[in-house]
Amino acid sequence: MSRQNQWIVGINAVWAAVEHDAGNVREVLLEAGARNPRLAEIEQQARRRDIDVRRVAQQALDGVAGGVRHQGVAARYAATRTWEEGDLPGLVEQAGGRALLLVLDGVQDPHNLGACLRSAAAAGATAVVIPKDRSAQVTATVRKTSAGAADRIPVVRATNLARTLSGLQKLGVWIYGLAGDAGAPLYALDLRGNVALVLGGEADGLRRLTREHCDELVSIPMPGQETSPGVESLNVSVAAGVALFEAVRQRAG
Repeated sequence: MSRQNQWIVGINAVWAAVEHDAGNVREVLLEAGARNPRLAEIEQQARRRDIDVRRVAQQALDGVAGGVRHQGVAARYAATRTWEEGDLPGLVEQAGGRALLLVLDGVQDPHNLGACLRSAAAAGATAVVIPKDRSAQVTATVRKTSAGAADRIPVVRATNLARTLSGLQKLGVWIYGLAGDAGAPLYALDLRGNVALVLGGEADGLRRLTREHCDELVSIPMPGQETSPGVESLNVSVAAGVALFEAVRQRAG
């Protein structure tokens, strides 16, 4: 795991950083003259935690945001974590036989990735695994969409996803891929132990090699498709939320 400095922008993302990880927030920039009461709350919270707060022109925020809509606030964050494949054994071990991993095989849309991270953090997932190539990465847009979850849950970047899945199997993790053409339903699985839920990208779903490294392929039952055959499949972030919270439901029971 390595660390690097980055700017995070947007009200929800900055609020989450100040609230949950203030020790790694180096400074907060607020748009001069902005009257949004939530910006005032962020300023008060930051000052209580001895974080430097500066009022700056909108152009300065535009510069650090890199084209992302900043909503009048940005924070310089000194502990953006980059997790690698070698960190997975430790994460699985720490989970004590109840690891819950979300594996995303080539999600391209940063908004979808951010929404998946938000669901994973809400579900208490152990980590999210994404490929280093041919996939959206954790950017300012992803952080904003995830409402700060991108910095609260380990996001592991895998050089070779098939190899990573094989390594997880050796650690005692069951790999379940979600595919619309699979016959077995998600709800028939036992998701209480070490589990990885694998979802494909927006356009093509799971790649061939990824499918071959899954212990089982399952689908999310959609009765609407039976009555209306033209209905589309679920968005990847919605499917991720459904699968993750089925695991949460089983573990709570």
